[in-house]
Amino acid sequence: MIAKGVMLGPDQPVIRHMLDIPPATEALNGVLVVANPANTTALILKEFAPSIPTKNITCLTRLDHNRAHGQISEKLGIQVSDVKNAVIYGNHFCNLLLRFSKFSIHCHSLSALSAASAGCDHIRDWVLGTHEGTWLSIGVYSDGSYNVPVGLIYSFLVTCKNGEWAIVQGLSIDEFSRKKIDAIAWLSVNNAILQS
Repeated sequence: MIAKGVMLGPDQPVIRHMLDIPPATEALNGVLVVANPANTTALILKEFAPSIPTKNITCLTRLDHNRAHGQISEKLGIQVSDVKNAVIYGNHFCNLLLRFSKFSIHCHSLSALSAASAGCDHIRDWVLGTHEGTWLSIGVYSDGSYNVPVGLIYSFLVTCKNGEWAIVQGLSIDEFSRKKIDAIAWLSVNNAILQS
């Protein structure tokens, strides 16, 4: 809001700087960006703090992942722990696509406690790893998987092991999902351009 001129007026120049302090980089073995738009903020961090390895920057889409699992379990009348591998593609909140059979997710206001819990889940699974056969939704640096532009911070299904994440490869993408993934990527690229 400040950079857009809402707070100080449209004629007030505002320059945003991300500090890249080499002696502090050891503390940045993993960065979870939560501030919205999280994907864009993570992308800006990646560009302006080049000493932080790209693999160490993620953004929170686990909130949407947890919410999707909760809604699916409620719809099916099963335990949340019985729901596995719902796919969250895109950006946090309304610019996302959930794919899990025939279910969809709608945007709702979310509490700070839910966000804090999702943040804890995100860090725990990133550091301690995912269970065999379990995938998580995490906003990470795109390597071009699923035709998402390289360099974009985007939510993919990932597995985690030894503090490293890896995008799950080889998932089939139907035509509906392909169009949505492309549209969300396009919106994310344009949002990043507008925010930088």
